[in-house]
Amino acid sequence: MLTPRYYFAGDFSAFQDFFAAQPHVMRTVQKGELLWKPGQPYEKIHYILSGLEMHYADHERGRRKIISFHGAGTVFPGYHRQDFKIELSLVTVALSPMRVLEFSVAQFREMFQANPALGEQVVDWYASYVNLFLFETIHQEYNPSLVKLSNLLYLLASQQSAVPALKVDMTQDELAEILGISRVQLTRGLSELRRRGIVATSRGRVQVLDSSALEKLCSSETREDRCGCSTR
Repeated sequence: MLTPRYYFAGDFSAFQDFFAAQPHVMRTVQKGELLWKPGQPYEKIHYILSGLEMHYADHERGRRKIISFHGAGTVFPGYHRQDFKIELSLVTVALSPMRVLEFSVAQFREMFQANPALGEQVVDWYASYVNLFLFETIHQEYNPSLVKLSNLLYLLASQQSAVPALKVDMTQDELAEILGISRVQLTRGLSELRRRGIVATSRGRVQVLDSSALEKLCSSETREDRCGCSTR
């Protein structure tokens, strides 16, 4: 069974040649540049060739909630035919220099209709994205802060290749913004994980030293992936 994930990459790699052969604009995005203007519906869809972007919501009260990260080999934002009001509050920014194939919604619709396999993958991608939101709504909302933090670090670290010490390259502010908790709560959680020898922290990085111990602190829906299926 697939576990929830915050980092999406490689979901559409099988379609890269297909995308490149269709009408598109090759776009280069600089670090810190917005992928589209805030306050406007999505008008362009990108296939990411390289780089990393962050998707987040700006609340009217000034708080930011990080939703997800998207890297090479995936499509973002997903294709749909409706304009949703919530999209006006969502922002996507490049965390590194990026190269993307840019399509209009109409262009992507033609590809979606012409390629049944692409249509199926779009549906599967949305299912993964919805799974993340259900996970956050049902479990992250009600779990204690330490469990929330353990869930997040475990999911982020498990998406990397197996190495002795897994690293999560995020600031403490970014981790707090993903979880929707205060910096004080996050600091307390990290302090407890350090005390137990589970993580080590440095500027902009959390290093998982004992993934087995971290897993034991996670809620059951986070760690129940025992069938050998990929978490991508």
